[in-house]
Amino acid sequence: MPAKGDHDARRRDVSEAVWRVLADRGFGGLTLRAVAAAMGASTGLLTHYFPTKKALVSYALDVADERTAGQGPRAAREPGLAALRAALLDVLPLTPEAAVMNRVWVGSWDGSLADPELREREKQRYRGWRARLRVHVAAAVEHGELPASADVDDVTAAAAAFAHGLVVHALFDPDQYPPERQTRMLDAWLASSAP
Repeated sequence: MPAKGDHDARRRDVSEAVWRVLADRGFGGLTLRAVAAAMGASTGLLTHYFPTKKALVSYALDVADERTAGQGPRAAREPGLAALRAALLDVLPLTPEAAVMNRVWVGSWDGSLADPELREREKQRYRGWRARLRVHVAAAVEHGELPASADVDDVTAAAAAFAHGLVVHALFDPDQYPPERQTRMLDAWLASSAP
């Protein structure tokens, strides 16, 4: 049995190779052969870690989760709309790295929609994201930045939907949706929500 340090090092190697394949080819190109080539290893080595394609895809989603969490959120000076704006800016493809991250996530949707376990996993992930956004929306209502009559859950869902829609447009047509325009559109959407 390999030493723990060897296992941890191999796991880091696998994670890096999986990420390179996802960044270059997306989930459609995620195969044991592609990951093995990215590592300079045999597919036999990888079948020890991933006996099925689903196991590899599930691990790739873990890697994407780790990469997303590792980016760290923007700091908002005050709660409410400023914090909501910062959280939504974190999602947009405003940098080359963020564009890669978004291509990976959007690319995962097809497989996740087709598989009940992966679909449930992603449903929970998106519920968690909306729960984090909801805190900011509730604070904005409490501070009078949004109408007192605003349905916090509906505004939260609309904010998530707006951000995801903008992500998709920016990924498919980056020349028409440069970072400045994405930011300007987000600010206009937030301003239209205020009383």
